[in-house]
Amino acid sequence: MSSNALHVPVMLQRCLDMLAPALAQPGAVVVDCTLGLGGHSEALLRDFPEARLIALDRDPSALRLAGERLAPYGDRATLVHAVYDELPEVLDRLGVPRVQGILFDLGVSSMQLDEAERGFAYAQDAPLDMRMDQTTGVSAAEVLNTYPPGELVRILRAYGEEKFAKKIVDAVVRERAKEPFTNSARLVELIRDALPQAAKRTGGNPAKRTFQALRIEVNGELAVLERAIPAAVRTLAVGGRIAVLSYHSLEDRLVKRVFAAGASHTAPPGLPVIPERYQPRLKLLTRGAELPTEEEIAENRRATPARFRGAERIREEVGP
Repeated sequence: MSSNALHVPVMLQRCLDMLAPALAQPGAVVVDCTLGLGGHSEALLRDFPEARLIALDRDPSALRLAGERLAPYGDRATLVHAVYDELPEVLDRLGVPRVQGILFDLGVSSMQLDEAERGFAYAQDAPLDMRMDQTTGVSAAEVLNTYPPGELVRILRAYGEEKFAKKIVDAVVRERAKEPFTNSARLVELIRDALPQAAKRTGGNPAKRTFQALRIEVNGELAVLERAIPAAVRTLAVGGRIAVLSYHSLEDRLVKRVFAAGASHTAPPGLPVIPERYQPRLKLLTRGAELPTEEEIAENRRATPARFRGAERIREEVGP
């Protein structure tokens, strides 16, 4: 299946509009930190013919498919196998001191959801893997089968915001003692059985929150994001812009916190005049988190939970 057929980029026009003022100049460099199947990257290369693209992804399959899609753009596109918190090292290796645009489209790519064998989707039976890079790290099955019960409860509460974490983990511990978990269908069935009737009547598939929590743990997503957003802001040139699409409240809160800190002065309280080195480094370009339109959701249901934020770098770091 071609990458084009698989992928409808979320809030594409909004992302392009947000980055446009920073990418209009000749020689601009834009980084797609989450290449996926290359939908956003292709549009960036098409709409900004003077720009050079650097695209990162931890998933070798995504890099291969997106590479085919972006091949017509030749050496304007540089694709790198890396996790997005490695952006400063990637830019250093490529000899790029500053960039004009950065895009993050967080969460799971369409391809990872659609390929059953990756184990991300709770709607079909598959091996419990969930690694975005299958060449490294522990799988979701290993997490379920080996983590202490208290740690599993913490993960489900913190990353899945699952109110019934203790009930689910009690059931997991009971079942894994009989036979280790290997496939998603067994876990989905266990969650259905563990939850009270009332909890199963609202909020979609009852396994959704547990699968989200396992995916975040397996890929270290929040820890990586916590490092990645501040690091990305530091690589922006003055006048450069960053756009971030997140898909659950944990990601969005983290992005909001980093942007808000960058847009605030850091002066000690009580100074009559705020010196240059304490002035804000960012200007917020969105009022809160923007949501996809009803038309977009109708066209692409995966846009439904999207939250969009943007900011512009307005000054360099000054002083210690």
